[in-house]
Amino acid sequence: MELSLGSLPFGLDFHPSDQLVAAALITGDLHLYRYNADSPPQKLLDLHAHEESCRAVRFVNGGQAMLTGSTDRSILATDVETGATIARLEDSHEDAIYSLINVTESTVASGDDQGCIKVVFFPSSCYETDMTFAADAMKLLGTSGDGTLSVCNLRKNTVQTRSEFSEEELTSVVLMKNGRKVVCGSQSGTVLLYSWGYFKDCSDRFVGLSPNSVDALLKLDEDRVITGSENGLISLVGILPNRIIQPIAEHSEYPIESLALSHDRKFLGSISHDSMLKLWDLDDILKGSGNNISQAAESDSDGDDMDVDNKDYLLLCTNYDMIPGGHLHVIFIDGSGTLPSAHIMTVTVPVLCPYTAPSLLP
Repeated sequence: MELSLGSLPFGLDFHPSDQLVAAALITGDLHLYRYNADSPPQKLLDLHAHEESCRAVRFVNGGQAMLTGSTDRSILATDVETGATIARLEDSHEDAIYSLINVTESTVASGDDQGCIKVVFFPSSCYETDMTFAADAMKLLGTSGDGTLSVCNLRKNTVQTRSEFSEEELTSVVLMKNGRKVVCGSQSGTVLLYSWGYFKDCSDRFVGLSPNSVDALLKLDEDRVITGSENGLISLVGILPNRIIQPIAEHSEYPIESLALSHDRKFLGSISHDSMLKLWDLDDILKGSGNNISQAAESDSDGDDMDVDNKDYLLLCTNYDMIPGGHLHVIFIDGSGTLPSAHIMTVTVPVLCPYTAPSLLP
């Protein structure tokens, strides 16, 4: 199943409970489609959401609204059913918004090109190449081009820890093994594994996907991750034991921009620089890989479990770059259908090397 989007897509998200998929385009447009295995996709909305590139999109409030972030620094909340604007936050960041990630049903983290992270009802973040969220522990993890992994304690208003600089430019991140492993993709194609609680340096490396950059990671289960590479190849990879289980699809010859699963896990969505959104029947492309893989014992000395702190909410992120005097903004809101007032906390973050984001991306 393929959809021609007409322009380069930067963001992709599936509705949490319905057969809807949204795409954010370089033109600033937002597309919403209804898909079905038995009929061609139907375009429901085609909105010019932003004056500049629309880099990221997320469904929030149980799928009632979509949030988009742009290089024009604005964040827009759009009603899914009518396409009407719920609210727009102008100048939400000091620099172009790069990415969005769901924290709770009504809270989103956003990141910008200068390394500022915000957590808001509609996007908040810092410039991250990728982010993921551990709901049980209230922790947000992100990857960084400078190769660092940062842990920010939102309650205490401090940066708790940050990994040492890696030679690898980190591009993507997922949390696996029931929270005991943080898996990061890199520009060199090496997959880095960090043990929970030991963030200073990675505990393992997997080079099977080199030399193609691993630009997207999507967790399938606790033992398997779907990877999207710069050569357009989508692969199924096992984690501990680390191995390529099999290539499962080829989107195009261009880099994979993003991967996502439908709410019922029947479809895998992929977008690339060929301006196409492709929906893959997951059962079909996983044939031959085995629905269950045997779990080998992990030869890992860092066997501690993720601890859930009920008092201190932690935000974990890898900053592509942090700027002198940079700040971490945290905004909490309720889950009502309208945008409520927010509570903001600010954290002064360390100074890292300056970085100018590429012209592409969320």
